[in-house]
Amino acid sequence: MRIILIGNYPPDSQDSMRLFSLMLQNGFVKAGIDSEIWLPKVFFGRFSKVTNKGLGKWLGYLDKWVFYPVILKMKLSDKQYNNPNVRFHICDHSNSPYLAYLPTEKSGLTCHDVLAIRGAFGFEDAYCKTSGLGLLLQKWILKNILKVDRLAAVSGLTLHQLNELNNGLENKTKDWRVIHNSFNESFIPLPAHVAQLKIAEMGLSRDVPFLLHLGSSLERKNRKLLVDMLVELGEAWKGIVCFAGDAIDPDLGGYIQKLGLQNRVVSIIKPSHENVVALYSACEAFIFPSFSEGFGWPLIEAQACGAPVIASNIEPMPEVSGGAALHESPYKAADFAKAFLSLDKISVREQLIAEGFENCKRFSSEKMIGEYLSLYNFQKQVT
Repeated sequence: MRIILIGNYPPDSQDSMRLFSLMLQNGFVKAGIDSEIWLPKVFFGRFSKVTNKGLGKWLGYLDKWVFYPVILKMKLSDKQYNNPNVRFHICDHSNSPYLAYLPTEKSGLTCHDVLAIRGAFGFEDAYCKTSGLGLLLQKWILKNILKVDRLAAVSGLTLHQLNELNNGLENKTKDWRVIHNSFNESFIPLPAHVAQLKIAEMGLSRDVPFLLHLGSSLERKNRKLLVDMLVELGEAWKGIVCFAGDAIDPDLGGYIQKLGLQNRVVSIIKPSHENVVALYSACEAFIFPSFSEGFGWPLIEAQACGAPVIASNIEPMPEVSGGAALHESPYKAADFAKAFLSLDKISVREQLIAEGFENCKRFSSEKMIGEYLSLYNFQKQVT
């Protein structure tokens, strides 16, 4: 039994997808299933430092959509891959066009979200704008997704939205199912003194409490709400907001400056995994007010590190939190502020943290791998 995983084009630097591919591979191998990762080869992309804009994007397209399909055809001509016990799985739905070169009855993919697709089709609630070329690309991606026989959607919302894009029809003749992501790295609470030491190394004061947001500066992440929370909290709370991940974008930076809150907002750009765990472990609360997500890994990562979570009440956040977070409208900073102040009551805070730990048990690697093996009618091997 063997599963070939199709990963992402390396120069695109999609770290979450790289970790997801490795997580699947390690899980399959642990379950006794031979597995390897195939990555699109970098040829034309070597001549550009970036692949997300300008000439670099087009060179990347040549590698991904012209050069690599030829390589796939050549590799699949090898008899070892015609074995009936070999399966092929595309780890990221954005690579669905590769399905045209894989054996239909033995192939499947993971759909992490349909945000870019819905954004291209004009759904404003996706908060993903695209160009004319982007519309063509997303139509192509969707066309191939809708043909696949085996599909794992990372949340019930993603599967529902995908069925909506399929003219509201459920693929009853195909095996499309929800398989929640598991943790792609280790997340456990750090001892308080260790976490405090690490945040001090990042430039945060040990004596000043902070609210944490982790993620990109994309509009859909709704970072502005955390700044508005500071305004709503007023004199009731003297802490700061920490944005970890992308740098603060100029628009948000200007807004912070206008409000005179520049001394109460800090930015930690692309923290290491160890520092992320320290931030989760030491924050007063993790704030996750996204307008749209496909799954939302940071929510359960924060719970696993013992942080109380206040998140958007828009799906899939309640689905992923399992009811172990406080959920409010991402359009109402005052409600997020009120929810945060409710954590002053020790019993409320401790119960939320305990429920978060319990919720995290739903996202074990063993459970996820078992569901993927079931998707391909494979059984865990006894070793």
